[in-house]
Amino acid sequence: MYPELITLNLPVIGRLTITSFGVMMALAFLAAYQVGRSEFNRMGKNPELAADLLLGALIGGIVGAKLYYVFLNWDLTVQDPLGMLFSRAGLVWYGGLLGGSAGVILMIRRRGENILPLADGMAPAAALGYAIGRMGCFLVGDDYGRPTDRWVGVAFPDGAPPSTAGNLRRAFGVSVPDSISDSTVLEVHPTQLYEVGLSLLIFAVLWRFRGRRPVGRVFALWLVLAGLERFVVEFFRAKDDRFLGALTLAQLFSLGLVGLGLWLMNRGAAEAPEAPAGA
Repeated sequence: MYPELITLNLPVIGRLTITSFGVMMALAFLAAYQVGRSEFNRMGKNPELAADLLLGALIGGIVGAKLYYVFLNWDLTVQDPLGMLFSRAGLVWYGGLLGGSAGVILMIRRRGENILPLADGMAPAAALGYAIGRMGCFLVGDDYGRPTDRWVGVAFPDGAPPSTAGNLRRAFGVSVPDSISDSTVLEVHPTQLYEVGLSLLIFAVLWRFRGRRPVGRVFALWLVLAGLERFVVEFFRAKDDRFLGALTLAQLFSLGLVGLGLWLMNRGAAEAPEAPAGA
């Protein structure tokens, strides 16, 4: 774990800490920009559209992720509204997805472009950017999984929060034997790395299928694969929002993504022109 890479003492600004999460997020957006730019260039679109769409995704994603976190933890928000709004913690991925999508759609509308062709171009970029961003979560010890005694287990003594038995019990509602003291650091599933690997695989699949017809097919495939990936990984996550029995809210959203992706695929297949006889 390397949560903090370097600390600088700068004139006027003062103490500035550069975190591994911040660096990986910057790399995620840079990689997504390069992939999106390459795809738009291949599609005959203005490559600089990628910068506009990523700006919309960045602003909308941060706002959406924070608002989702605030409403999900309304009891804490009532006690300290400003602290909840402006803290560095509390960026929920599905809130970021909704807000980022709204930001991207707004940018596309302002440019007078059609949504689905550009969504096809940005789908591989989104998969790659997500993989890199999740590596940032691993480096700071955030969003880890349930305890495990398998070889894949990783301990996060300086995580956010540390993977102690007490934190797993109180913060995430994980069942830990009473014989284990609250201060004991446990090895847990490195679900961040699971998502890194699966998202890189999704990127490879989308890259292989890019440019396929009908328009919207690649974007729909990303929705299905990203939804399935998150649905599976959630079973290993340390979570306190399993309000639907064994399922989390994120899994409910995941099923929605899969359903939307399948609907877009079916719609595209129905609207695609039939191939000529003998083709």
